[in-house]
Amino acid sequence: MTNRDRFPRQRAPHSPASGHERASGTETTSRRGRGRLGLRASCVLAVAAGAAFAAAAPPRGWWPLVPLGVAMWVLALRGRTLRQRAGIGAATGLVWFSSSLYWLSDFAVAGYLAVTVVETALLVAVACAVPGSTPGRPWHGWWAVPALLMLLDAAQTAFPFSGFPLPALVLSQLDGPFADAAPVGGSLLVTGLAAAAGAGLAATITATGRQRVVVLAATLAGSVAIPPVGAAVAAATTTATGRLDTAIVQGGGPRGLRAVFTDPQDTTDRHLAVARDITASPDLVLFPENVITSRGPVIGGPNDRAVAELARRLAAPVIAGVTETQGSGFRNAALLWDARGQQTGRYEKEHRVPFGEYIPGRALLEKVTDLTALVPRDAIVGDGTAALDVAGRRLGVVISYEVLFADRVREAVRAGGELVLVPTNASSYVTDDVPSIEVAAARLRALESARSVIQAAPTGYSAVVDPDGTVRALSPLGDPALLREPVTLRTGLTPYTRLGDGPYIILAAAAVAVAWLPAARRRGRIVGSPRPAER
Repeated sequence: MTNRDRFPRQRAPHSPASGHERASGTETTSRRGRGRLGLRASCVLAVAAGAAFAAAAPPRGWWPLVPLGVAMWVLALRGRTLRQRAGIGAATGLVWFSSSLYWLSDFAVAGYLAVTVVETALLVAVACAVPGSTPGRPWHGWWAVPALLMLLDAAQTAFPFSGFPLPALVLSQLDGPFADAAPVGGSLLVTGLAAAAGAGLAATITATGRQRVVVLAATLAGSVAIPPVGAAVAAATTTATGRLDTAIVQGGGPRGLRAVFTDPQDTTDRHLAVARDITASPDLVLFPENVITSRGPVIGGPNDRAVAELARRLAAPVIAGVTETQGSGFRNAALLWDARGQQTGRYEKEHRVPFGEYIPGRALLEKVTDLTALVPRDAIVGDGTAALDVAGRRLGVVISYEVLFADRVREAVRAGGELVLVPTNASSYVTDDVPSIEVAAARLRALESARSVIQAAPTGYSAVVDPDGTVRALSPLGDPALLREPVTLRTGLTPYTRLGDGPYIILAAAAVAVAWLPAARRRGRIVGSPRPAER
């Protein structure tokens, strides 16, 4: 009897399949059940992930869709080549950004297309940076995905046009459990936790045995244990110092009209009419952004006298948003009138809105589009600290778009701001997407800094947000409204206000590097191994 007869399943020593089987053992069979998906299935999951991210965004705020979307994205990326990962990132990005940023098309079609392409390119870069997998070996790419999405969040606050964070995943998480971690790590940690929950879910599905238990335990620990720490940290690092009786004025009016197509005095008159209903003497009256428009300085003009008379009648300080033309540009400022009707403070907006308050590359665009006619002047960049001294209190102030940038609010709070004021103006937008995004950003900034945030808008949403991110009062869109609410004042700095994003950017970059180590080691062994003839 031959050896083949005695051992019928044994292959010849030099059979092409023998080396692979010795390396993988039973992995061939298990990979058929738990291995990577087919390319078509990966593409379907990529599109579904993009749809989930878009559906999670404000005004819907369906926060569970972000972890679910990340889980689908991780499964789609597993086992794919670099080129395939790029394609998956492009499919997800085009669905996500074209859907969630569609409101931009009412504002500027060219801008909508350009931003969609740029944001999609960023997501493609993220997908390409996810480590690939090797058959028969554990895949470490799943934990790189949350870290890379944290870095995407950081990139969106800086690029393009000095930052465009409106499609950020974190803005969908304000009603979910992960937002409670904001006092510790801001938007990056919140994004990382939400994404880690989804990536952990995907890894649990594909893992086996002890590895599945470890992944599941780590995911649950991060999702359940870390967020409650944030609330405790906020309470331990800040102190309540009193309350402020505030009156927030919303004049109402038409929505979806650019400023060049409206009479600015109508806006001023509507707000002054609502302010006449304020009774007694509040501690502060807050008007929205762009309530007063003036050729040159406001001081000494009729609207200056009208606001001064209101301040004297109420014996209360008034803060109002003012636009003053200066040369070929204009200044966007929040002005303070004290209880005697004197202008005693001023903060000028520093972070301008691209294509809304200035035109990047204006000289070139003037030759190819009429977009510049909608923004005939560029805003002048402000200079100064984002805080005002109001009746013995130090109050932080950021204007409109600036609430989307944590560094502006951190400056206000580190300068002693006991609450944060946000005069804003989203009247140019037809839908409620941008007003809802601004409220979500105000809630996130409140959580990060453990400060009350009060927001005033000409046509909504005006809002009062408590330090724990709860919206206590919210105006309707388009209608006149007067919100009269006492708000809590606090001092002290949360860990995030002290440290900012730096530590979490380093942590995320380190996590990506660790995830790539196995691939780098394998590549090093392959490059350094001797040729067969040299053995």
